[in-house]
Amino acid sequence: MHKIRVAVVGVGHLGSIHAKLYQEIETCSLVAVCDIDKARLDQTSSALHVPGYIHYQELFDKVDAVSIAVPTKLHYEVASNFLRHNIPTLVEKPFTTNLKEADSLIKLAQKNKLILEVGHVERFNSAFTATQKLIKEPKFIECHRLSPFPHRSLDIGVVLDLMIHDIDIVLGLVNSPIKKIEAVGVPVLTLLEDIANARITFRNGCVCNLTASRVSDEWMRKIRIFLKNTYISLDYKNEEAFVYRKTTSGITKEALPIEKEQPLKKELTAFIECIMQKKPPLVSGEVAREALAVAFSISKQIWRKAKIS
Repeated sequence: MHKIRVAVVGVGHLGSIHAKLYQEIETCSLVAVCDIDKARLDQTSSALHVPGYIHYQELFDKVDAVSIAVPTKLHYEVASNFLRHNIPTLVEKPFTTNLKEADSLIKLAQKNKLILEVGHVERFNSAFTATQKLIKEPKFIECHRLSPFPHRSLDIGVVLDLMIHDIDIVLGLVNSPIKKIEAVGVPVLTLLEDIANARITFRNGCVCNLTASRVSDEWMRKIRIFLKNTYISLDYKNEEAFVYRKTTSGITKEALPIEKEQPLKKELTAFIECIMQKKPPLVSGEVAREALAVAFSISKQIWRKAKIS
């Protein structure tokens, strides 16, 4: 069996995890890592026993696929060059710094008939996939995504860093046009918003409340989904899900059986499968663009209010 030759461009915190996981996937072969930080590159290259490159342009004739985990401002430049060289590409979220760049990458992938996937990893969380088939016509959704200060990804605010995961999930679950967005947020430790709250009202009547913070003293990755006579509580971090149902005798609680797997490994495996089987990815450029557009709307509203005040 021909193995897909894959490289990772950007081996910081997340990119280095990409590289390690690719070595565990039987259908691909990690053939290179790339980073402009030579010390970091040498450390990863040595630890994984693969060649390291400073310039990503050196990889075009060496790989069949690439994961891009560079800072967001470089996503478009790096991804567009790989797509122009007919190389299937996975770009970490957030997709791009603006919608024009997102549209350009989508068109490039379409023109060259290439897989373009965006790293919205919660789509591959076992707890989420276990509950997905139960979720029909949600009435209210509440999301909390909190973390201590990360000391990384500080070139973007918390909306694009954390909340965008929940935006993507919510858009897929509700599947209705947005009627109204209300948002607030404040900078605390950076010049960008470090804590934010958004309320999204959809035309079908569903209301979603999303909170994201990177200045919390605890980790939390939870979503609560309210349906008619049913309430689903899902913990992404611990990969747990509970279903509460109204019955004639009261309310029952059921823990869903979940086979825990590392979501990122599932995501990378799916990327390789899409290439081999020539099938569209779960989170395509088009899907990621929708979440990005909503995230930008929330961020703009936060900063519009900040300027007025």
